[in-house]
Amino acid sequence: MAERIGRLVSRWTIVNGLPMHAMVSVEPLPAAAPVVVLVHGAGLSHRYMMPTAVRLAPHVRVWVPDLPGYGLSADPGHILTIPELADALAAWMDAVGLEQAAFLGNSMGCQIIAHFAVRYPDRIERAILQGPTTDPQARTPWQQFWRWFRKMNREKPEQTPVNLREYRDAGLRRVARSVWHSWYDPIEDQLPHMHVPTLVVRGTGDTIVPQRWAEEVTRLLPLGQLVVVPGAMHTMNFQQPLELARVSLPFLQAGRQRQSTAQAA
Repeated sequence: MAERIGRLVSRWTIVNGLPMHAMVSVEPLPAAAPVVVLVHGAGLSHRYMMPTAVRLAPHVRVWVPDLPGYGLSADPGHILTIPELADALAAWMDAVGLEQAAFLGNSMGCQIIAHFAVRYPDRIERAILQGPTTDPQARTPWQQFWRWFRKMNREKPEQTPVNLREYRDAGLRRVARSVWHSWYDPIEDQLPHMHVPTLVVRGTGDTIVPQRWAEEVTRLLPLGQLVVVPGAMHTMNFQQPLELARVSLPFLQAGRQRQSTAQAA
């Protein structure tokens, strides 16, 4: 069933023979408005990205796809690895006619963006990595479970029913396998090859991404900069969307302004 949330509506597109769902901006914006694709994390979908999407949509063209097997998108028949999810994102862009875009991801979504940037460098204008996983100093199940337990105790309870619906739709096996892929995907190997302006966003309440790791991510990026938001959580995109939009919009708009200036020259 088609859905409308604020300025965004549901759109299905056939990708590699299967329907993929996305929430898409539909109201007119100036021609120079940036285009941004929001990339969800492990086991999740567009739903928990929507608080940020709604706040960005008056200013930028927003696309929020459900990757194959998640949300309202069809099951591809197996559980995609992170590089395969990056390839699926590129195939979806082909299908909807998006040649280039900026990307904003949360948690495992940052890992997908990192692989996308290395595999498809001509298709990414800039990136926002909000709460990038996984800290290489905490890759054991025990360390991750402890960090996630602390995260859940700090977040607003409104996110719990959203997460439960997401996990039901994806299926527990897919969720568990996606989390496993996230833990053991070395994003630090991809970051030095992301040759696009990249904003790393961390909340001081993020128990998954310590300050030390956020600083290391930024150092590894050729064109990285770090913004720390006081009190914000790991899923800032759901928990503190106004703050995430506030730090993201100037970064997104600066990229499009530079592009317009270069074209004029």
